[in-house]
Amino acid sequence: MSRGRIRAWCVIAVFVLALPGTADAYIHLGFEGSGGTRAIKWNAPRVRWYANNGGVPGVTASQFQSELAQAFLTWENVPTASIAFEFGGFTAAVPFDDDDLSVLGFQSEPDMDRVLGATSFIVDVFSGTIIESDVFFNSIFSWSVAAAGDSNRFDLRSVATHEIGHFLGLGHSAIGETELRPDGGRRVLGSGAVMFPISLGRGVIADRDLQPDDIAGASDLYPDGDVRDDTGIVSGRVRLNNAPVKGAHVVAFSPQTGVLIGNFTVADGTFRIAGLSPGPYVIRVEPLDDADVDSFMDPQGVNVNFRVTFHPRLIVAPRGGSSPSFDVTVPAK
Repeated sequence: MSRGRIRAWCVIAVFVLALPGTADAYIHLGFEGSGGTRAIKWNAPRVRWYANNGGVPGVTASQFQSELAQAFLTWENVPTASIAFEFGGFTAAVPFDDDDLSVLGFQSEPDMDRVLGATSFIVDVFSGTIIESDVFFNSIFSWSVAAAGDSNRFDLRSVATHEIGHFLGLGHSAIGETELRPDGGRRVLGSGAVMFPISLGRGVIADRDLQPDDIAGASDLYPDGDVRDDTGIVSGRVRLNNAPVKGAHVVAFSPQTGVLIGNFTVADGTFRIAGLSPGPYVIRVEPLDDADVDSFMDPQGVNVNFRVTFHPRLIVAPRGGSSPSFDVTVPAK
């Protein structure tokens, strides 16, 4: 590929994320380059996208485009983020062609029988700028555009909203709980983010609406106006036996509002959770255990062999700044 470009992938399966490199802490996608991990993002005020002109049973091409437009608008309407989208038209081009068009469309991938959809990127490795991003929706599944959902089909707008989060440059969120099913998959017991990597199931339309973790991620990646002056950050590090813990999931919980916003530690055990309303937070640290580790980041070096731990004191996110760094020491399992 030219211009120092690479293609990377995100997969959402019944959901997984597989992006070479690591999640750049705060639920952002990134890759390893000179000087460390670099987040990827669009560097244009308005991003143009195209819809493949092929439909599937139950979804015409015009319905497909309409549902995608609503999903894009959901992210565009985040008041504290500055990103906009423009429909470029219908096209016969298909996702994942290296054609400088960001195409969304249906494709049949029977070998990916747990994958509802996937997002790929072509990225300028020198700047981290997204040049092209394509999204496919797996047509081996039955899809619905019904306003209230269809209990026998997956809701297109919900899955599109998740995928467009990846399209923006967001990774998966670990705010959710699942249980193993007899077939080896997982059933979602509760989810606190559209970007949780496992589907809520057929007929469910809850993921049409963003949750605080999603909004914080978009706002931190594409900050609008005074958002960084009006919100706060908590930051620290997680340690086990005096060694840093990579890949720990750190959650800030507001006892005042009930909001949960999460993050992951990087290789040196540090974390940063931005976009917090000023005030006190309960800090909880947990191992990744609700999906494969590589649904969230490069699994190399990730430690899951520790117990859930709460920081013994409330941590205050100050308006327009960051809390003093603090340590959370976790015990081994």
